[in-house]
This record gives sequence, structure tokens and C-alpha cells, in this order.
Amino acid sequence: MTGLTYDEVGATAEAVLPAGYHHLRASRSLGQVDLDDVAEILMTWRVQSRSGVWQVDGPRRVVLDAEVTFRFLGQKIPCRVVEVVEERDLRGFAYGTLPGHPESGEERFEARRDPTTGEITATITAFSNPATWPTRIAGPAGRLLQRTMTRRYLAAMIP
Repeated sequence: MTGLTYDEVGATAEAVLPAGYHHLRASRSLGQVDLDDVAEILMTWRVQSRSGVWQVDGPRRVVLDAEVTFRFLGQKIPCRVVEVVEERDLRGFAYGTLPGHPESGEERFEARRDPTTGEITATITAFSNPATWPTRIAGPAGRLLQRTMTRRYLAAMIP
């Protein structure tokens, strides 16, 4: 895909994330909630808004190839949806970074239902590197912020 700031499009779906990036994978049980309710939160950007990341441009729902811009801590965060997953027991999407994003990489948001127990597990997977001087200077503090935001995203998926 043109315009993205990284080459490994779709790699957050793989078991092994691409070399040369910081990796993040975190999960949380949401209990026996309705997968459709979680999917509605995911697919309407409410995971982001409930976490303090505000959508300033783009469609109101997640759709493949949609470009969306968020704002957080005064930074503009442009992304493109690179994958949408709508299966019986799995819902979610991945977006990749566009020029101007403080990071370069991809992030995936998923909710998976265990067909045996009905339990829903939310998972966030990402790989990224700093793309701007403020994020490069932030160093370990930037990674701490990313882990904090991941916890907030996971909590935001609870209906």
C-alpha cells in the first residue's frame, strides 16, 4: 500500500512480528460478554475515544483502506485501516501509520470468542519505531506511554 510509513503491512496478524521494531502484544479477558457489543465498540473507534484519543477526521466506522486521523497529547496521528476481520468468533481491525504519525508501524485490535466457553479475549498487537524527533527523544518514556495506552485500550473494550 502506498503512503504507509512501513513495509510489513498485515504483519500484526502473524505469530512472529517483524524484526527491527519494538513489539507489543497484550491480552485481557472481557468475560462472557456479547461479541457483537465488543465489535461495535471496536468498529466505531470507541476504543480510542474511551482512552482519550480523539478522532478528528475520517469515517465514523472502521472500513478497509479508510484513512483516519486522531489527536492525542496535541499530536496528530494519521492512520490507514489495512485489514478488517469479521468472522464468527473474531472481530477487529489493523491500522498502519501514515506520514506525520509520531510512530512508524502497525497496530491490531481484536476480540475473540472462545467457542467452547463463550469467553471474550481482547488482544492488541503492535510493532513500531519512533518516526519523529519528539518520539525518538522520548525513548523509554514513549514505550511506557504505549504500554499505558494499550492497557487503556483493552479496558475500553468492555461493553
